[in-house]
Amino acid sequence: MSQGAQAVDRAASLLSLVIHAPEPVTAGELMESSGLARSTVSRLLMALERNGLLERDPEGAFRGGALFAHYATRFDRTEALVTVAQPYLERIADRTGETVNLGVPRGDSVVHAAQIDSRFVVGATSWMGIDVPPHCSALGKALYAAGALQLPVGQLERCTSRTVVDPDQMQAELARARDAGFAVASEEFEEGLDAVAAPVLGADDVVVAAIGVSGPTFRLESQLDEIGALVLDQAERLGRALHKLG
Repeated sequence: MSQGAQAVDRAASLLSLVIHAPEPVTAGELMESSGLARSTVSRLLMALERNGLLERDPEGAFRGGALFAHYATRFDRTEALVTVAQPYLERIADRTGETVNLGVPRGDSVVHAAQIDSRFVVGATSWMGIDVPPHCSALGKALYAAGALQLPVGQLERCTSRTVVDPDQMQAELARARDAGFAVASEEFEEGLDAVAAPVLGADDVVVAAIGVSGPTFRLESQLDEIGALVLDQAERLGRALHKLG
């Protein structure tokens, strides 16, 4: 076997180990499983990462890269979006410690496609599968403001005393969200719960999702702008990554 073919074979073997592993794998674990020298494993992993076949999680372990998500878009766009978005959600969760969600527009509602749980004992619940009126949520407001969802005509449902139900007032809220780049929902779905969210632009400059952070009012109310800026930054970074993938 030529050196070139051997290098390809070894790289493919490392890639297969990562893809079939139930969770991200460290370089040390790959070295042990493959039996290859540390320098060889390091060189091959760098090449695989450089070409989008692998990426590192916040702890430095390896998992499938964005190129796999790009391939998967032909079959399941939401699953592919979640794969690409995961590192950005993790950065927000690491910085805030709060619950982070990725929501996608579906018809006239928001579907929670991915979640990273709060590290606090008192934190937001799992939103996966929960039906939340979009006008009561930061994710919904962000998608309304960006034009990815159509605001219902007429008076809106009231969930708490702070729910915005007047159409004119809601339009003013959405205008502020567009100016700031992120939307806020403060105790509008449930008392004691605050949230912030920003829209994500896909490859064709169409809003494909929104990233949101939610948690107890007593922790979030004093830092809504700060968290909003963080969420906006990561949403924009995710959008640029989606643009590169085409």
